[in-house]
Parts: sequence; C-alpha cells; structure tokens
Amino acid sequence: MCDYSLECVASRPAEVGDKLVTSRFLHSFTRGFSVVGEPDVAICLLPGTELAFDADVRCNGKLDRPAFALGSTTARFRHINESEPHRHHDALEFANGMVVLLTQLNEGQRATVLQLPAKAVTSGEVAGAKWDEVAEI
Repeated sequence: MCDYSLECVASRPAEVGDKLVTSRFLHSFTRGFSVVGEPDVAICLLPGTELAFDADVRCNGKLDRPAFALGSTTARFRHINESEPHRHHDALEFANGMVVLLTQLNEGQRATVLQLPAKAVTSGEVAGAKWDEVAEI
C-alpha cells in the first residue's frame, strides 16, 4: 500500500474525500501523500484509487531539466517495478498516459481522493456465494 521507503513512517489507508498534500517525511528519503494538517502520517493508496489535484500537477526535473507541469489534474494510483523490491513502486498514471513516481512530484501539491478501487472478489468467493450476495458486490 505504501512504498517500501515509508515503512518507518506512521500511516493509514486513504478514505474517499481525504484532502491530501504531497509531502516529504521525516526519516525517509521519498515523497508521498499526507492529509492536509497531518504532515507526519503517510496516506497509503490502493492501486486504482482516483485523485483530483487542485492545479496542474508539477514534477521535479532531473539534474539537467527544470521542474515541469504534466498538463493534467486527475490521476489514478498504481504500482510499478513490483519485481524489483528496492525500487519505488508508488506511481500515478495520468489521462495522457504518463506514469510518474510519487517521489518525483513537487512537494505541497494538493489533491482529493475521489474514488477507491472496488473490492476485488476471488472466484472462490463467487462460487460459494448465493446469487443475492453476488449481486450486491
């Protein structure tokens, strides 16, 4: 749920309507989200969580490139590089197809959690359920 580099930071799962801000955390070299007004608690997002930013999302440039705007205010959270345990995994995918690591976002950007992903249902849960139960999932 949260990137490996945030394991030593207090955290909680995201909730719909949370007002988030991109933050750098004490004892961590990465960036992530915290709730506005709670800078010491990392907010963990599930893949598929949808976010709306207050303004065009800005990223840090690389050594030879200045910070730049992505041209988008909405994104979906996802994991990348999952087969490589000591790399950052938390990323945002934008409507234009760009995928950006959370740690590359400029600090201080505000976003709202619009929607959490639907609960995944395994085939075993469906096989053992009555039709009425499945219809409510």
